[in-house]
Amino acid sequence: QVQLVESGGGLVQAGGSLRLSCAASGRTFSSYHMGWFRQAPGKAREFVAAISGSGDRTMYADSVKGRFTISRDNAENMVHLQMNSLKFEDTAGYYCAATVVPLFIVGSNWRRYDTWGPGTQVTVSS
Repeated sequence: QVQLVESGGGLVQAGGSLRLSCAASGRTFSSYHMGWFRQAPGKAREFVAAISGSGDRTMYADSVKGRFTISRDNAENMVHLQMNSLKFEDTAGYYCAATVVPLFIVGSNWRRYDTWGPGTQVTVSS
């Protein structure tokens, strides 16, 4: 089973950028479809973006479309989330997650992802 660790979070001004990374262990990383989710205090977990195992399919929440880009490097066992034009409402803990169930089935449903990292905090100051 893959293990995940996020990095790259921090404090940034509104309009700025951050790049989150998720490092995965294991030799079969390309078998896993990866997602990014976020959760702010007192709010429900929210889908951000997902990418298929081969990287040929991506999905985005409407709230981040055009501002965030998900990518992966299977040779390095890494998934990245480039976040541009950050807004105050992007402030949250960000988590990467993995699933072997195809994206067209799991979509944005966090309950279908079975492996999670500990998360990294993103704080956007207004």
